[in-house]
Amino acid sequence: MKKPICQRILLKLSGEALMSETGGSIDSDILNRLAAEIKELSDFGVQIGLVIGGGNILRGADKASEGLDRVTSDQMGMLATVINALAMQDALEHQGLQARVMSALKINQVCEDYIRRRAVRHLEKGRIVIFAAGTGNPFFTTDSAASLRAIEINAELMIKATKVKGVYSADPEKVKDAVFYQRLTYDEALDQRLNVMDTTALVLCRDNNIPMRVMNIFEQGAVMRLMKGEEIGSLIERGTK
Repeated sequence: MKKPICQRILLKLSGEALMSETGGSIDSDILNRLAAEIKELSDFGVQIGLVIGGGNILRGADKASEGLDRVTSDQMGMLATVINALAMQDALEHQGLQARVMSALKINQVCEDYIRRRAVRHLEKGRIVIFAAGTGNPFFTTDSAASLRAIEINAELMIKATKVKGVYSADPEKVKDAVFYQRLTYDEALDQRLNVMDTTALVLCRDNNIPMRVMNIFEQGAVMRLMKGEEIGSLIERGTK
C-alpha cells in the first residue's frame, strides 16, 4: 500500500469555509464533507492537527474597527474558534474518528487545555487534534496560531485551505490576468506582499523550515491526492539563500 508523503500535517481552515451560501454560520453539509475527507486522510495513515478560524461567527479585527476594545474583540474571536472546533469534533466523531479539542484558553468544561506533549500523544494515537482559541493572546491571528502549532507538533507540512487553487499575484476573482504561482519562497511571498497569510505566520514557517501548501478546500479529494504525491495548489518553502 502506498504511504502518504507526510506522516503529520497541520490543516488550517478559514471559518468562512464552513458558511452556507445563505449566510448561516455553520453549514452541516459542508462540515460533514470536510469531516469525511479528514477521515480518508486519517485512514490513509496521516496524523492531523487542525486549526479553524472564527470568521463565520465573528472576526475580532472587524469588531475592533467598529470601536470595540481590541483585546476584548480578539477574545470574542477566540471563543468563536472554539465553537467551530466543537462543531468539527462532533462531525469527526460521527465519522467514527476520535477527536480532541485543545484550547489555548481555559474552558475545561467543554474541551481540554492545550498542552503540547498531550497533543503530540493524541496524534500518535491516531486522534484528530483541533487547536482552538488561537494562541490564547490578542493581536495574533489564527494563521499565526496555525503556524505556531505546526512548529510545536513537528508537522511536516502546513496546508492553508482557501477558496482558490493556490497563490496568485493578485485576487483572481478581481484581476483576470493574475499570475498563479506553483512554487515560491517565503521571502518572495513576503517581499511581494501576496497576502497568503499574515507576516507573523509566514515568518514563523520560514524560520522553522516548515513548507506550506496553499490549495482549494472546495476541490473534493484534493488533500488526499496531495498526500499521494500529486502536485496540488502552491508550494511555499524556505529559499536556499
